[in-house]
Amino acid sequence: MEAENSGIYIVKIKLTKNQSIKVGALGENNFKKGYYYYIGSAQKNLESRIERHLRTKKKFHWHIDYLLDKAKIDDYFTLNGSKDYECKLFNYLYHKDQFKLMVEGFGSSDCSCISHLLYSKNDLNLKNMLEDFKKDI
Repeated sequence: MEAENSGIYIVKIKLTKNQSIKVGALGENNFKKGYYYYIGSAQKNLESRIERHLRTKKKFHWHIDYLLDKAKIDDYFTLNGSKDYECKLFNYLYHKDQFKLMVEGFGSSDCSCISHLLYSKNDLNLKNMLEDFKKDI
């Protein structure tokens, strides 16, 4: 789990039971047990952003903070790329059969994407998908 100084990231989150979670302005949402994949970006201090996500005690600022209060980060991956790669990666993964959309608007209030959070009942091998993504862009 090595982070670059800037770029995009994907955080793999494990939720161990079905839960209703209030997510800021998005309100109450039902989250199924399984794995969530959150795509984000940090054009400065990417390592600090990842470290913040890993902390358990923090002021809630982003949608992801509400989910991480009830779930745990299982792994994360970083890629070099500008902010628009965040949306490109989400859309690339969104069109894969392995992922489902669970919460519209999650993490995407600053862009036109439907969300930046994907769900899978299964623990997926992201390394291969990310390698394919890098080849396609």
